[in-house]
Amino acid sequence: MVRPKTEEEIELMRINGELTSRALAEVGKAVAPGVTTNELNRVAETFIRDHGAIPNFLNYEGYPAAICASVNDTVVHGFPSDYVLKEGDIISVDLGTKYKGYNGDSAYTFPVGEVSAETMKLLQVTKASLYEGIAAAVAGNRIGDIGHAVQSYAESFGFSVVRELEGHGIGRDMHENPGVPNYGKQGHGPKLVSGMTICIEPMINAGTRGVYLAKNGWAVHTADHRNSAHFELTVVVRHGKAEQLSTFDYIEKECNFKF
Repeated sequence: MVRPKTEEEIELMRINGELTSRALAEVGKAVAPGVTTNELNRVAETFIRDHGAIPNFLNYEGYPAAICASVNDTVVHGFPSDYVLKEGDIISVDLGTKYKGYNGDSAYTFPVGEVSAETMKLLQVTKASLYEGIAAAVAGNRIGDIGHAVQSYAESFGFSVVRELEGHGIGRDMHENPGVPNYGKQGHGPKLVSGMTICIEPMINAGTRGVYLAKNGWAVHTADHRNSAHFELTVVVRHGKAEQLSTFDYIEKECNFKF
């Protein structure tokens, strides 16, 4: 059973969503050629702790950092490192906060300097597919409606949807039921109920949908080593229209990433 959240719980999650969104924007300001992904991790952790929250990724099932920093063909769960970002890279930054017992979670794929037209299209389509999924996250629909919306949009541009990874419920735990795949059939899967809080997070590959797990047991790479993009927002299922608890507004206002 998936228990809808109370309005009091949703308010605490809204605070986390705000902090998560602002932390991602701080990271976005630092994304540039010549910057290491370790530096981006430092920026995120400092911002989160300075605002009274904790980075909920750090030590989660042994994960060693405050952010996932996934560059180019890394789909998700890339470790921050001494890797120096270069012109034309893309980097998915996934992070979250925990404050007053509840969690926030969001991800954004940043272009590093100027990227190719093909890469920019991948970013545009992946982000737009997220909003297609959010539009389907209304009470009375089913989980499959979200996945179908993401999949049909992304695949219409010739991109492919990763199937081994999915979005998730969120609340007191960072990962709760239900799972939220980025593919599916309309009218199938668990029913969406007002008050459910979920993370929708398309992971879309430029090439084939195949992936493999790195030897460190965390990073997931595309099988053909072409780029992958990842965007994530936390929403509340409502009647008529989902409510976003996290937002890309800070990124797009403060970092000049508009695509």
